[in-house]
Amino acid sequence: MADLVTTRTITATLDNDREGVVRDLDSLADSASKLWNIARWTIDRIWNATGEIPDETTLKAYLKTKPVWKDLNAQSSQAIVEELSGAFQSWYKQDDPDANPPGYRKRGDHRPRSTVTFKEDGFKVDTTHQQVRLSKGENLKDGWADFILCEYDTGPDTDLSDAERVQQVRAVWNDDHWELHFVCKVEIDATDTTGEKMAGIDLGISNTAAVSFGDETLLYPGNALQEDAHYFRHIEYDTEGENGPSNRAEWARRKKSRRQEHFLHALSKDIVEQCARRDVETIAVGHPKHIRDDQDWGRHGNKRLHDWAFETLIQHIEYKAEERGIDVERVDEAGLKTSKTCCQCGVEADSNRVERGLYVCDECGLVANSDLNAAENMRTAVTPSPSVDRSNGCLAQPSVRLFDKSTGRVARRERVVS
Repeated sequence: MADLVTTRTITATLDNDREGVVRDLDSLADSASKLWNIARWTIDRIWNATGEIPDETTLKAYLKTKPVWKDLNAQSSQAIVEELSGAFQSWYKQDDPDANPPGYRKRGDHRPRSTVTFKEDGFKVDTTHQQVRLSKGENLKDGWADFILCEYDTGPDTDLSDAERVQQVRAVWNDDHWELHFVCKVEIDATDTTGEKMAGIDLGISNTAAVSFGDETLLYPGNALQEDAHYFRHIEYDTEGENGPSNRAEWARRKKSRRQEHFLHALSKDIVEQCARRDVETIAVGHPKHIRDDQDWGRHGNKRLHDWAFETLIQHIEYKAEERGIDVERVDEAGLKTSKTCCQCGVEADSNRVERGLYVCDECGLVANSDLNAAENMRTAVTPSPSVDRSNGCLAQPSVRLFDKSTGRVARRERVVS
């Protein structure tokens, strides 16, 4: 009997991807970006005048009087403000002088298409005919229809009728087409939960992330980040004056921060997509929260640690995974000693790390990439019955995925370098 209820996100394509439907979705997405930008400008104005960042309640009260608020369903407009407010809070908590606050949504002279979220009174799902009605804002109603009728396709293996309740619908622009994401409550048979697939992630500086699925591994080198850090750091130092940072130094810091943020978004997106393709239910990500405490890594090492935005990357993974219905558990690396412990036999020894990137266990003979060994230790920390759920043959031969600067996306190494 199903006795466990969890939240899942089901992705669907548009079956009636016709001009009228696309045009209406484009209008809502443009209005969402416009509302974001107005809210962002309002924060700046209040911040400059009072020295304080306004909370979401204050922003909502002010923006409700603006015409753009009524371009969307009221709850959709509220979701935009809540997202922006949450992004500001996340930035503020980082306490990183090199990090920039959330920016405006603008690409050249155009606004990009923003995701539009429809809550309970903004949509109606008809699972029999696989249709969903998405509410337009008052300003965009055209007299004969106050909603967009979308026909959706969840694929052969998924059926919305199995969901207990659809909580939200998100219209998401995926580079060249629209998708619908249904956030649902789903019942799971508790007797089947021990078979859920897990993934472990180890975060680092040389390799930004190492991912283990037990029978398969992925490695994400941090070359692009390191190249940017080296290039922009020279500009900062070379243009630093007696009166503080020059305009060029300030430009370099902002540019480096924007490029890092884009890299982390692209990386976290690819990690979560790879997990979703493999039906991963839970991600265990190592949290090196104490690595900066009471330790001196030298001038160069301390600078690299300062630039290491592991908290930001974890947050990106968490919210992207939530949209896919994947749980994320933070694992304390210090408690598990994942980098020193052999994932095959459990023996802990500093000497097993022969050199950077190579882990050789004297006890059982395991040869592995050291970051992947740590990632596998993360995975087994949340894996039921790890002794029968583990295969380590791939730990020495991972699939490498690189950030492609020409496209701004992450892809297989063969596609990036070819």
